Amino acid sequence: MHFGRWLHTSALLVGLSVLLGGCASVSSTSTPATLDKLLADPALHGASVSLMVRDARSGSTLYQHNPGTRLVPASNLKLLTTAAAMDVLGPQYRFATQLLSDGIRQGDRLTGNLYLRGLGDPSIQYADYQALAAQLASQGVRQVQGDLVFDDTWFDAERLGVDWSHDDETTYYGAQISALTVSPNTDFDAGSVLVTAKAPVLAGLPVSVDLFPPSDYLQLSNRAVSGPGNSYGINRRHGTNLLQFSGTVAPGKQSEQLVSVWEPTQWVANLFEQALAQQGIKVQGRRVMGGASPATATLLAEHRSAPLQALITPLLKLSNNTMSEALLKAMGRQTANSGTAAAGTLAVAGFLKRQGLDATTLSQVDGSGLSRRNLVSTQTLTDLLLAARKQPWFDAWYNALPIAGNSERMSGGSLRYRLRGTPAENNLHGKTGSMSGVSSLSGYVTDAHGRQLAFAMVANNYVVAGAQVKALENRVAVALSGWDD
Repeated sequence: MHFGRWLHTSALLVGLSVLLGGCASVSSTSTPATLDKLLADPALHGASVSLMVRDARSGSTLYQHNPGTRLVPASNLKLLTTAAAMDVLGPQYRFATQLLSDGIRQGDRLTGNLYLRGLGDPSIQYADYQALAAQLASQGVRQVQGDLVFDDTWFDAERLGVDWSHDDETTYYGAQISALTVSPNTDFDAGSVLVTAKAPVLAGLPVSVDLFPPSDYLQLSNRAVSGPGNSYGINRRHGTNLLQFSGTVAPGKQSEQLVSVWEPTQWVANLFEQALAQQGIKVQGRRVMGGASPATATLLAEHRSAPLQALITPLLKLSNNTMSEALLKAMGRQTANSGTAAAGTLAVAGFLKRQGLDATTLSQVDGSGLSRRNLVSTQTLTDLLLAARKQPWFDAWYNALPIAGNSERMSGGSLRYRLRGTPAENNLHGKTGSMSGVSSLSGYVTDAHGRQLAFAMVANNYVVAGAQVKALENRVAVALSGWDD
């Protein structure tokens, strides 16, 4: 789901020649017959494929192939989630993380409970929790004579999405969702820890392992050594935070990998207690998990995220799942006072209805597209693309989409290695989607006459290598950039 990042970089580079080479056979001008020929490619035999192309200004249909067929969209679902979030939450929406108390100050003592309340921020980092602790210390507090309560009740306790694959459980893109979480990086892969393994120059010696953020919340079982073959791997045992390291890392080299943690709220608790200790603040009471902050509690310190119109750039460019799930539950809380995925999908449906679209034609169960129970047609996807162009926030959303062939990571995103040297380079703005047997590409491209087209292509149930289908998508994109019908 996060094409071209930590776990998929090598796979992407292996398929790069196929992806780029797949563009060469398309003529400089294209017609519906060109697309018919492309969709007859043997790579799609036995697969389910849908493609729809429309004039982005008038909405008229220029080409369609199974436009009403509902298919698994993978990360193309993020188009729905983010567009709805820009409408429901607003471009200026900011997530907040708050430090509150129901006690009173007596010198350097805070008599009462201290609450760390998370409102779902997937972009908050360890340094931000340290800053919250520093703000409390700057107020002269050195003792808390009460409990330290970690309030993650803004969202429900369902940590994973509906029917997410167990194979994804330890991956950063399948990380658990909590209203109180932490990201290890500026990609905002919340709920994951960055693991760096460094191999000594001499073969046979154990690798050294560093975690970021640093914490004793995770336990290590290290059998990895310096040696040839680069067979290094990490396994997190289900239901635990025991990381098991095995295999080899090339001598003198290092490997960085993101691994999801079990129970991110507990992890934040560990990190925030560290932050308080660094500031010389002692808590006399217990650690309490999942308690709700009283409505009468006093706000002592607060961290606020960047506005949504800025957050959607890393979300869409890098296809960030945890951010998408946070937005979905935030929409549920905003519209129904319920931080659940189910309430969030109803909020998305409400957005679609306000645009005059039929929300009953799709099935959405999560925000990211990681579940195979999501079903959407290319008719609905192109309807969304047309409706988005009429919104006041469209420019920010359009610019957040990956740009084909643009080598800058936060411009090209998941399309930065694709369509280089073609008329679609720095032209096509679109969203990719990838799972086993699922590939999708939807967005906007300008044709040979300077007309903007809105298009969506989704393929399911193919048995060839995914790179072959991506190459076919590229040829479709090139054909659209030379559209002359």
